[in-house]
Amino acid sequence: MILIKNGRVFGAISKEMDILVSDGKIVEISQNITATADMQIVDAQGLIVAPGLVDMHVHFRDPGFEYKEDIFSGAAAAAAGGVTTCLCMPNTSPVADCVETITYIINKARNAPIKVLPYGAVTIGQGGMALTDAAALKAGGIVALSDDGNSIQSAEVMRRAMQQAKGLGLLISCHCEDAEMVKNYGVNEGDVSRKLEVPGRPEIAEEIMVARDIMLAAETDASVHIAHVSTAVSVDIIRKAKAAGVKVTSETCPQYFSLTEDEVLKQGSLARVNPPLRTAVDVEAIINGLVDGTIDVIATDHAPHSAKEKELSLADAPSGMIGLETSLALTLTNLYHTGRLNLDEIMTLMSVNPARILGLDAGKLIIDAPADIVVFDPDEEWVVRPELFKSKARNTPFGGMSLRGQVKYTICQGIVVYESKP
Repeated sequence: MILIKNGRVFGAISKEMDILVSDGKIVEISQNITATADMQIVDAQGLIVAPGLVDMHVHFRDPGFEYKEDIFSGAAAAAAGGVTTCLCMPNTSPVADCVETITYIINKARNAPIKVLPYGAVTIGQGGMALTDAAALKAGGIVALSDDGNSIQSAEVMRRAMQQAKGLGLLISCHCEDAEMVKNYGVNEGDVSRKLEVPGRPEIAEEIMVARDIMLAAETDASVHIAHVSTAVSVDIIRKAKAAGVKVTSETCPQYFSLTEDEVLKQGSLARVNPPLRTAVDVEAIINGLVDGTIDVIATDHAPHSAKEKELSLADAPSGMIGLETSLALTLTNLYHTGRLNLDEIMTLMSVNPARILGLDAGKLIIDAPADIVVFDPDEEWVVRPELFKSKARNTPFGGMSLRGQVKYTICQGIVVYESKP
């Protein structure tokens, strides 16, 4: 049994409450619960107690690229960041496009400290052509479908995928970029690409595919989720589609409301992500989209790479940055401490909404709910030291930065899986 004492509990943070956990469930939420000798006591005085974060967009590289990350190291990083449920994208080797690979992921994840759940690929080999057997993948344990990492270029294939997904009650998470426009370019098309004299990834490459996938969702009545939204126009397209009743949800990542394309001039390949960092105008639009509810979720797109890979030139290095151990602090620093969002709104974006969108039994602090809980200090200042990360990877542009907001405890299924050490 675990007794969390005197915390400011999500949904009622103005007063101190206790939470009693037994057999992996929340069994009582009230003031002044009496402790007994057999209880593990978590002192939450002055801290926030909230549902464990649900990150619906991570890359754990397992199977096939375990030198970058594996399910266990990724899960440890997640626990350190207050995340109790992660959804793994299918761009592994082999691709998670068959029941055998899904079974491998699920079986290995049984021994992880947090809940690790798989996406299934939309197309075989993420090749963008032949659809996977989504019914078999669903029976095998997938939560949703995605070809993230590859954008499905054929509208006809995507339309058939949405028709199939609707019939099965599955969500499709869409990576939206026109491949002919973006190629393998590593920076936003704009001032920075011109300064560097390199080709850039234009914003319209994202926006045209966001519009296409939303139109297909409207036509098929399917549920679609737009991943890692990065431009002002994309936010506006999604806003209008929601107002029109389209079944669309969306996410962004901390890098898209914390950094601009200028970071590439300072940090080169460490600031190379896909889609790329954009302009200050886009950053403000992303924040406004989070504030007004257009964007439903903050996810990380945690994308680990080896140091050797990230030491390559901007043109040759792979895209992606890790984010699980900094996501909550970046969100608190840039949105809470700037007065743009309150704590309940942030927890809704990082826990409640992703759980709701994916239909998971998570993202709530109520009696009989799973005891998936994060306890954090929203004010504590700390310096990002990648060398201390639980992740195998160190590819973050936030190294050395001072952030506010520190995870103190992460509890998953009634077990303390992370405790911050002084």
